[in-house]
Amino acid sequence: MEVALRLAREAAAEGEVPVGAVVLDAAGQVIGRGRNLREADRDPLAHAEVKAMTEAAHALGTWNLADCTLIVTLEPCPMCAGACLQTHIGRIVFGAWDAKLGACGSVWDIPRDPHIGSVPEVIGGMHESECARILTDFFTDKRIR
Repeated sequence: MEVALRLAREAAAEGEVPVGAVVLDAAGQVIGRGRNLREADRDPLAHAEVKAMTEAAHALGTWNLADCTLIVTLEPCPMCAGACLQTHIGRIVFGAWDAKLGACGSVWDIPRDPHIGSVPEVIGGMHESECARILTDFFTDKRIR
């Protein structure tokens, strides 16, 4: 989570919503990193999770991330939760819950939908207060400006 938090801070420093993500391989090594780049890339799909999973897939030479863990500072949105299912990621670990667009247990629970074949383990609330504080500070600062 420390690497994901650092990526979130980098995103905030560049005016992006501060979300960071990493993908770990089965041995626990970071093989994918991502942070929000929607503004910089002018790409609505440039979410931290998607960037990290894409980098991990390139590192492994396969789209299938079943033996991997996604660690992200904010609960994935519906798009990112769906992307997790498409990669067959084995585990999703996130920090802050998202009461507006959370799709891993708060508003929706896409990864554990009974209609889906692949069911990753989901762990929420890891370093929750620190992850939430980065987001709160970012949006507070944005409102002041």
